[in-house]
Amino acid sequence: MKRLSLRKLLDNTTFADKILFLTLVSLSLSGIIFLKMALPESSTVKIEVDGKPVYLLPLDKDRTVSVEGPEGRTAVEIRGRKVRINESPCRNKLCIKQGWIRSGAIICLPNRIVVTVGDRDGKHEIVDAITG
Repeated sequence: MKRLSLRKLLDNTTFADKILFLTLVSLSLSGIIFLKMALPESSTVKIEVDGKPVYLLPLDKDRTVSVEGPEGRTAVEIRGRKVRINESPCRNKLCIKQGWIRSGAIICLPNRIVVTVGDRDGKHEIVDAITG
């Protein structure tokens, strides 16, 4: 197998290749910036058990709340405008492994607890590719 060095790769790159690369990088960066500007910053956390709202908390106040689900107690921590589940009685601990989130949802399926980060108005809309 023939090895290609970085020097040979750069020597074989044409001016059009470099322009194409720079264009793709700038489009990617502008897409990231656009998404940050287009999506509103979340400010509330909604915690539900069995589909029923239990807590609606501000995201800017650090606290830990205990939520009782069918399997036992789950601890939800809010700190630094981020949310995580740090204790759960479920077996696989996938909700804990998800870690901190700033938007979206954490779901503890065995304990039927859903933690959703909502928008400024306290509305919790989850938009996916199907619903738009």
